[in-house]
Amino acid sequence: MDVDELAKLAREVARAYDVRNRAEGRQPWTVDNYMAGFVGDVGDLSKLVMAKSGYRSAENIDERIGHELSDCLWSVLVLADELDVDLGSTFRQNMEALLTRVRSNR
Repeated sequence: MDVDELAKLAREVARAYDVRNRAEGRQPWTVDNYMAGFVGDVGDLSKLVMAKSGYRSAENIDERIGHELSDCLWSVLVLADELDVDLGSTFRQNMEALLTRVRSNR
């Protein structure tokens, strides 16, 4: 999948959560909620990376790392959508600038 396809799927999941939250009498998430969720997922990912490095114990580490990375990516894609950021274009521009900078400092 390319970034646009991932972003479309992430939006679809976010909207499905909005529908479920409304049906259960809760408010849809705001950008602040998505950000807080992202921070929590990064914390979970950090603990799993520490476990993979031998500093913590955990079961099914590789599977759980993949899950948390997916959660983090979802949050980034939804945050970009909520904040009107064209992530594909912005990412490409940023990576090209970084490559230029790295290659010029040889």
